[in-house]
Amino acid sequence: MPGITLNDIARGLGYSKNTVSLALRSDPQIPPRTRNKIKAAAERLGYRPNAVVSQLMAQLRSSRTSRLQAKLALVNANLDPDAFHSHPTIPIYVEGCQKRAASLGYDFDQFWLHDPELTAERWTRILNARGIKGLVLVGLMDKNQLPAHLEPVWRRFPCVVTGVRTRDPALSFSCVDHFNLAMIAFEKALELGYERPGLVLDDVIDALVERRFSAGYLNAQRLIPRARRIPVFGDVDGAGGAERFRAWLDRHRPDVVFTLYNSVFGWLKAAGRKIPESIGVIQLEWRASRPDIAGMNQHNFVTGEAAVDMVVGQVHNNETGIQEFPRSTMIGATWVGGSTVRPQGQRKAPVGLAKVRRA
Repeated sequence: MPGITLNDIARGLGYSKNTVSLALRSDPQIPPRTRNKIKAAAERLGYRPNAVVSQLMAQLRSSRTSRLQAKLALVNANLDPDAFHSHPTIPIYVEGCQKRAASLGYDFDQFWLHDPELTAERWTRILNARGIKGLVLVGLMDKNQLPAHLEPVWRRFPCVVTGVRTRDPALSFSCVDHFNLAMIAFEKALELGYERPGLVLDDVIDALVERRFSAGYLNAQRLIPRARRIPVFGDVDGAGGAERFRAWLDRHRPDVVFTLYNSVFGWLKAAGRKIPESIGVIQLEWRASRPDIAGMNQHNFVTGEAAVDMVVGQVHNNETGIQEFPRSTMIGATWVGGSTVRPQGQRKAPVGLAKVRRA
C-alpha cells in the first residue's frame, strides 16, 4: 500500500511516532516485543522509508554533539490511544501545549498513559534516556485517578494535568473555571430574557470536575425566585435517557437548557420543541466545529499553554509532580452567541437582576 507514513503506523498501534521510528531502527530503548510488533505492522502495511530522508536523518544523528536536550513528555491520558487526533476537543489542548512548549524552547515526546507495556520502571528509564524533564497529561476524562502502578513516575518527575483535578495522587492542574462558567452562562440566559434555565449534565461528568458545573448552576439560581428554580437533570447516559429527559422537560418546563451533549437537540426535537422559538440551548463547551450553537468557549488552547508554563516552572524549581501543596490555574470562559438562543434584545427579562436577587 503506497503512501504509508510513520504517523499511520503510530495511530494504528497507539504508539507515538517517535516510538515507531526508534523501533524500525531497532533502537534498544524499545523492548524487543514492541519492536517486533511495530516491524510486523509496518511490513503488513507495506511501509517503505524514504531513502533520501533516511540518509539525511542518519547524517544529522551522527553529527550531533552531546548537549542538554530541552524536552517534555506529552501524555495521552485518554482511554483512546488516538484521542490526540480523533477526539472533538482534546486536540485543542494538545495544540496549546505544543505551541507554548515551542515558544519556550522545549520539544515533546508523546506517550499513551494506558500502554500495557508502560511500566513505571521502563517509563522512568525512557524519560531519563531521552533527557525529558517533565510531563503534561492531556485527555483524562473517564475518572480523576491515575494508574496506581505509575506513581513512582509522578514522584520523580514534574507533572501537570489538564482539564481535571486528579486525586490519589493529587497533581497540579490547569483547567477551565467550571463554577464561574456555569454562573456566567446562567446570567447570560437571564440577560436574554429566559426565566427558567435548566441544566442537563451527566452526573459522572459533573463528579469528574468535583461538581463545579452544578455548583455554579445551583448558586446562580439564587438570582431567580424559588418557584422558577429547576433541579439538574443528571440521568443522561444509559438506556431510556430520552424518555427520562422528556419527563423532566414536561414537569419543570425550562425555557433554556445548558448542556454538553449534541444528543439533547434530538431529544428536544422528538419532544416537539423548536430551537430557539420554544426553547433555547446553550453549550457549556462551545466548539468551533459547530459555531452556530451558542455557548461558553472554555479556551482549551489556553489551558494547554498554562499547563506547559506550570510544568516548566516545576522543572526550574526542581519540583516533582506529587507536591505537598498542588497548584491550580483556572482559565476563564467567555460567551459566544449563536442561533440556538433568542437574539439579544428580542425579549427583556421580566425583572432586573437587582430585583431578582431580592426575590
